[in-house]
Amino acid sequence: MAGPTDAPGRPALEVGHALRPLERIASFRFAYLAIFLFVVGYVFTVEALEEVLRRYYRAQIEEAVRVDPADGPVAQQISTRLGALLQNSPWIRFGDVRVRPLVLAADGRTLLYAGGGFPGATAGGPAGSVGLLPAIVDLDVSLPHNTVLANAVLLFYASLLVTTLVIYTRRLAAREQLELDALGATRDALALRANSIEWELTTVRARLSEVEPESELQAEEIGSLQRERADLHGRLAELEVREAELRSGSARAQKLEEERRALEELLDEATRDLSVKQSELSDLRSQTRRASKRAERDEELIARRLRTLYKNLEVDERAIENLAELGDESSRLRAEEAVKRLCDEPDTAMVRRKVGGLPPHLSIFELGFADKGRIYYTAGRTRRFRVLAIGAKNSQKTDLEYLSRLPKGT
Repeated sequence: MAGPTDAPGRPALEVGHALRPLERIASFRFAYLAIFLFVVGYVFTVEALEEVLRRYYRAQIEEAVRVDPADGPVAQQISTRLGALLQNSPWIRFGDVRVRPLVLAADGRTLLYAGGGFPGATAGGPAGSVGLLPAIVDLDVSLPHNTVLANAVLLFYASLLVTTLVIYTRRLAAREQLELDALGATRDALALRANSIEWELTTVRARLSEVEPESELQAEEIGSLQRERADLHGRLAELEVREAELRSGSARAQKLEEERRALEELLDEATRDLSVKQSELSDLRSQTRRASKRAERDEELIARRLRTLYKNLEVDERAIENLAELGDESSRLRAEEAVKRLCDEPDTAMVRRKVGGLPPHLSIFELGFADKGRIYYTAGRTRRFRVLAIGAKNSQKTDLEYLSRLPKGT
């Protein structure tokens, strides 16, 4: 009687006890692995996007720098074509991809185009542009982690992570519930069997109390029933322990469900914050674009005025930028007054001193204006003087670093 019942039930119970710790460890390992794959997938996807965009823009820029010298100055053609390419690119306008091209002439020294859009070489005709081609292209493409495109990749992987954890949690809870139901049914069946055996034992005891045992077979049957009853009680105790473990697993599944809901709320909040940041970035980009256009117009007007009025001076682009950055119109007028005096009356100009601390091959002088203004100049190559930079006391360190990097023969 006891053999058929014990044989299938006991191995299943022992296997359940052996697999439970492993299943718990595996569930946590899956969560850690999912988060690790989320981080790795995001980082490598951003790197892959940078590489794809780098190849794409290199092909576009190499095509754009193939110009014909007969159509005009090479640097101007390259600057116009690259400016149109970068301004009309949807990856740059909407995805915040940063593209910094650098175009050099065939000699590897002459700058034709830099990331800021200022042409370097200004050879005026085909004869002066022949030595500039073919142009050499160097490119830097980056996708910062707080841009629109990078945040889109992050949101995609975050949604995938949350969906995967939700599906896994629900499957784990369903499997735990099925196992709990199966163990409950087994426990009920064993309880019924134990009641049946108890009733049989009671009947046998009643019969034994009326008649004495006549054979050893009855004694063996009674002992067997008693042993089966003890075994069933033991298995019932084990099933109660197992049921308690499964109920604790159900509580853990409920906790995972609460964590999933918290993650979904955090994801919604992050999406709202991202929308606000995108709006702020659009406003800042518009303001920066307007300020850049005004600065370019100011620099163009200043350059045209200086090069038209002061024929004895060569004025570098750095000096024009510095004059435009003074901001205060009074400071600009005083600086231009000093420049005019240097052009027309160099003997009466307020030369403070020769700038010290520079490499031996540089001979640069300092001309003061206003209270703390400084104009740095040297002997010109085709005219009397060449204005290198214009600064003040607070920009002295930066100006001296710039002057120290000027090449030999400046």
